[in-house]
Amino acid sequence: MYFEYDGNKYDVIVEKKKNKNTYIRVKDDLKIYITTSIFMTKFMIKNLIESNRNVIIKMIEKQKRDQDKFNNYYLGKKINIMIINIIKKPYLEDDTLYVKDKNDIEKWYKKQTIKVFKEHLDFIYNRFTKNIPYPSLTIRKMKTRWGVCNKELKKITLNSNLIYMDPKYLDYVIVHELSHFIYFDHSKNFWSLVFENEPNYKKIRKEMRE
Repeated sequence: MYFEYDGNKYDVIVEKKKNKNTYIRVKDDLKIYITTSIFMTKFMIKNLIESNRNVIIKMIEKQKRDQDKFNNYYLGKKINIMIINIIKKPYLEDDTLYVKDKNDIEKWYKKQTIKVFKEHLDFIYNRFTKNIPYPSLTIRKMKTRWGVCNKELKKITLNSNLIYMDPKYLDYVIVHELSHFIYFDHSKNFWSLVFENEPNYKKIRKEMRE
């Protein structure tokens, strides 16, 4: 099953469960995911898709905008990507990333993300104004959060999309999550600690919400 829009076909993935509610989502792979009741027939699902056509189109366009927002950026700077099939390994020179093929682009970003995030975590941890345990680092793409602190496991998780943005945003998120090792809330004391380690946090936080 697929959804056709603007000359393109988008796969529809249907998951049936023992519940009464139906949910429609468009994920970053631009596939349409429908979670619905086990009693929903194929005919009913097609009617559901058609009756929600405008909503689905809006979700597709939002996903495309979100992807374009980060496309071909590295640490806040626009970069060009040059594919040259004789290159052995990817490298960045000036404002151009040279790769052998498209698969190398994601591999390069992943490698840089691990390296850059670890360097920034180490730097901020070493100058942090409170004594806290050194956390393990997990990196993954997240839809609604820039970072997560797991105090019990002594771990922080950072959103991989931060690699596309100015490093000040990465630094703020790290400060924010490290501060949760002292105050596991968003109290006045918590924000005071964030301010100690990132005096411009209000401005940065506002920019990240725009």
